[in-house]
Amino acid sequence: MSEELKETQEKEKKDIIETEELTYADYFCSAVPQSVSPKAGKVIQKFYNWAQANSLWVLGFGTGCGSIEIPPLYTARYDVSRYGIFPRPTPRQASVFIISGYASVKTLKRIIRSYEQMQNPKFVMGLGSCTINGGMYFDSYNTINRLDYYLPVDVYIAGCMPRPEALIAGFNKLKDLIKEGKAEGGNIYAENFEWYKANQKKVIKDWDMPDYNW
Repeated sequence: MSEELKETQEKEKKDIIETEELTYADYFCSAVPQSVSPKAGKVIQKFYNWAQANSLWVLGFGTGCGSIEIPPLYTARYDVSRYGIFPRPTPRQASVFIISGYASVKTLKRIIRSYEQMQNPKFVMGLGSCTINGGMYFDSYNTINRLDYYLPVDVYIAGCMPRPEALIAGFNKLKDLIKEGKAEGGNIYAENFEWYKANQKKVIKDWDMPDYNW
């Protein structure tokens, strides 16, 4: 066996060991969310809002049955990239989180983890009746009825399921809110963090996420 091959194998072993040493908490955020206040004058802030509204990066996380309505948005028929809307693979890169359809308690925990990793300003769109009142699962033991009890929602899109045209209308409404400086979901979550966290813990019994109490 050549020396070069041995060095490569040793390096791979070292990488595996370092990966295994990561604790479960390493996959969560390490600080309590903080609200973000405007840091520019009125004119410049208005420009920032315009730029933000025309550059919406959507997290590629299909949380429920409504996810089937999202891929058609990027086809030639609808082509939402014309509106500055693009999918992104990770929470760190995304600014819009679409909660698509019903959200089970198990999924809610992943939703919260992903949402807290997104940078502020960030926006949430509730897609479908299930995010508003539970929809057909209103009396289910394992799905949530009111998404806004657990995360701040900027725009609701009613229906079961809303068509792509309704999604585009929802995006346009979100754009208007951002331009007006009214899409403050990220700041609302930070300012009412304890209330949201208490609601989350009421339904998530196997809570293995950070308590932010160091």
